[in-house]
Amino acid sequence: MEIIVDIDITKGLPECIATIGVFDGVHRGHQHLISMVTAEAKRCGAASMVITFDRQPRQVFDAAFQPQVLSTLDEKRTYVEQLGVDYLVVLPFTRQMAELSARRFMQQMLHDKLNVRTLITGYDNRFGHNRAEGFDDYVRYGREMGMHVMRGDAEMMTDGKQAVSSSVIRQLLSEGRVELMPVCMNRNYQLSGRVASGEHIGTGLGFPTANIEPSDPNKMVPASGVYAVWASIGCGRRMPAMMNIGTRPTFEGHHTTLEVNILGFTGDIYGQTVTIDFVARLRDERRFDTPEALVAQIEDDKRKVEQILDQTK
Repeated sequence: MEIIVDIDITKGLPECIATIGVFDGVHRGHQHLISMVTAEAKRCGAASMVITFDRQPRQVFDAAFQPQVLSTLDEKRTYVEQLGVDYLVVLPFTRQMAELSARRFMQQMLHDKLNVRTLITGYDNRFGHNRAEGFDDYVRYGREMGMHVMRGDAEMMTDGKQAVSSSVIRQLLSEGRVELMPVCMNRNYQLSGRVASGEHIGTGLGFPTANIEPSDPNKMVPASGVYAVWASIGCGRRMPAMMNIGTRPTFEGHHTTLEVNILGFTGDIYGQTVTIDFVARLRDERRFDTPEALVAQIEDDKRKVEQILDQTK
């Protein structure tokens, strides 16, 4: 897959079948849309293209806005490449771009610079200044410039009542419902970060933990609680682990930490990157009257984690 970050120096692109969007999380709905692009490209002998942005558009207008993203740009690149796309275009979203009408954006960016000949939009996707125009407008503009415009269907949740969307996934993660991520994303929800020095409370309890500092501060962290997870150190194999997200109320903690106990692992991994695959949430974080009561609960958590992960190997 070729990655394009400067469309002003792009020349000689083949005719492309493209889709455009933020594609946060590259979830099942996005995957369905992108599969339509690759299938149409194959059918008509063109190249497939996914066009996205280098940031959440709202960040351009609201400097205080801190998005809770479902995928970093690097993760997005990996997920799109796995879908067999020929070109990934990462547009720098600026105020100037935001001021373009849909008609001008389609003409100047898609048609003239990226050689898009067929555009497949998401079922509810809008673009252009203030997102003021809709699908019928895109079809009309496309006809005027020789671009065919199609619309993808929504991918529905298992309840059949709502579509898979980034906002639905964020709501589920805010509730700790990580077990639904394979349904929404066709994979576990992941979070990567560097192992930093902590307060060694877990070591004192007999359960040494790695204190994870997320690589991207904007990457969404699931709800506080205790989780069954898989942990991968660097590019190594994944190992069974349990994770606590919270403030450690038993020890009067005041800030949220992400601590993972890799079952049976005793190596020194300070400074290394660990990737967490969330599988299931066991319980809320809560305060225990004594460290001994907490240890007894952790022992019970460990047994449950082993049972859960044995079923997901």
